[in-house]
Amino acid sequence: MNAAPHPILDSIRAIAWSEGSLKLLDQRKLPDEVVWLSFDRCDAVAEAIRDMVVRGAPAIGITAAYGAVLAARDRIRASGKDWHRGFADDLDQLAAARPTAVNLGWAVARLRARAAKLATSEVEEALFAEAQAMHDEDITANRRMGELGAGLIQGPCGVLTHCNTGSLATGGFGTALGVIRTAYGQGCLSQVYADETRPWLQGARLTAWELVQDSIPVTLICDGAAAWLMRTGKVQWVVVGADRIAANGDAANKIGTYNLAIAARYHGVRFMVAAPTSTIDPATPDGGSIPLEERAGEEVTRLGGRSFAPEGVQAWNPVFDVTPAGLIDVIVTERGVVTAPSHKTIQAVLQSQSP
Repeated sequence: MNAAPHPILDSIRAIAWSEGSLKLLDQRKLPDEVVWLSFDRCDAVAEAIRDMVVRGAPAIGITAAYGAVLAARDRIRASGKDWHRGFADDLDQLAAARPTAVNLGWAVARLRARAAKLATSEVEEALFAEAQAMHDEDITANRRMGELGAGLIQGPCGVLTHCNTGSLATGGFGTALGVIRTAYGQGCLSQVYADETRPWLQGARLTAWELVQDSIPVTLICDGAAAWLMRTGKVQWVVVGADRIAANGDAANKIGTYNLAIAARYHGVRFMVAAPTSTIDPATPDGGSIPLEERAGEEVTRLGGRSFAPEGVQAWNPVFDVTPAGLIDVIVTERGVVTAPSHKTIQAVLQSQSP
């Protein structure tokens, strides 16, 4: 029997609109400082996405949607009825800010399609309403995924997660962390383990911070300790998010996720991917077709502005890896749970209606 339910705390938001400007919680500063930045121009929003002021596929998409609002406002003020041409360039700039997260392209395409149907006098207000709707839809979807994912977890048990998939990575509540929040609230989780997630330390800086804010017990581990943790029997589930899911169920996520999937299968630990259907890209046939971002090697050789590797050493810094569908037990979306992910089961969830 499950323990008495814990209250679900949902205290974190990283994206806000206030007084005509986009506000982003600067995730590069956490956990040492809570700093909000204000953005009034689309090009600055694109730069914020590239520089990881905001990160996480759903959050990137929502941020881009608000960036499109700023672009439309500026183009209309500068060019009046001839705003379309420059606006298209702005959207292209947003879409190119980071290549792997499919939500970015999806969000830009949605705002582009909406703008194409509008008269000049309607554009700014209508696009803002669309961006707000996307933001609200994401939170609703996350709560639904939380319910569906938590329903699969028999507890109390331990869960391991990787990177950050919470309110900081989404419009609010989180994907994988939404599942974890809900399961903890239902008394199904006794302990959450968070990988540190080198080289940007999203698990240490962000996931651990979020869970501490909401009084959910979390233990931080080095990435290299995950397989041994599974060996001890302390975790029964690995729960992660995704930045893009291919048509066959292969899932791209933060580098190190593939390692966890292999170790989980060997140790009999269940492996869950929690991601909205906007993360599924039916135009990408499999994981080999997903563009995987690589970043500067100095992110691997330096930490906190200090170098800890010898000068002249080469570093390889892939940001994402791909977990084959065959290593994923379930994909949880807001439209339902996909077991044994494949072309057929992925297509079925895409064709289903949201509850």
